[in-house]
Amino acid sequence: MGSVLSACSAVPASAEPDKPTHTPSARADSGSGTTGDAGAAPPWLGKRVLPVGPQGFAAAQATPPELRHRSIVTVDDLAPPADGRFHATVQAVPAAVLARSSWTRNCPIAAADLRYVTVVFRGFDGRAHTGELLVNARVADDLVTVFKRLFTAGFPIERMRITSAAGLKAPPTGDHNTTEVYACRPVRGHQGWSQHAYGLAIDLNPFQNPYQKGKVVLPELATSYLDRADARPGMAQPREEAVRAFAAIGWQWGGDYRSLKDYMHFSATGG
Repeated sequence: MGSVLSACSAVPASAEPDKPTHTPSARADSGSGTTGDAGAAPPWLGKRVLPVGPQGFAAAQATPPELRHRSIVTVDDLAPPADGRFHATVQAVPAAVLARSSWTRNCPIAAADLRYVTVVFRGFDGRAHTGELLVNARVADDLVTVFKRLFTAGFPIERMRITSAAGLKAPPTGDHNTTEVYACRPVRGHQGWSQHAYGLAIDLNPFQNPYQKGKVVLPELATSYLDRADARPGMAQPREEAVRAFAAIGWQWGGDYRSLKDYMHFSATGG
């Protein structure tokens, strides 16, 4: 999975998680949605390691039939909301959460300037699930607003979980699909830090919204989703809900880049 986060973005335009703490500032709202037609993940998902080439990427491959219309039941990492409604919490990052993230003292942002955010999201199964994000403190409330809007609209997300340093370096399997913000790493091929390292960028449903630059496609098995005319659930599309929701808080979309396409990537700075 590390290859996806390490790609985003080069151009401007297993410890168990802590249970969410529902502080007095936590918000709740209702959302619509019914159980979808999602199924269990193929038994091989995440287990077939791809060979990496000299450029540090695995070769793009045809999407397996089981994933051409990817709709996988969410396996809960955190307890789902008992009432099926939208909830969110924003708090200082607990030490245990920080320890299982990719943050270290060498990262370009202090831990005190990050926030641990939980939000309820709608899975491809139509049910409400709780996800977690590590984000820059100054964008935490804006991101809660975005995910409330996506939940209400029924926009599906497969998984939302903080990635560890080991996860960033894991060998590619080409089928990663975790929505996440924080990754302490530089932009691949550049000296500067990625906007993910500041908690100012998010990758949304990477498999439904792959990265492409020339022959490089990430995730490597997501090639069928390069056909953006074949609209499927979970895709970020121009003038549709995900792109509009992030645009409403001033975030730019990697699908608008000219030299490459980074459909999963939204950022506060455009980079």
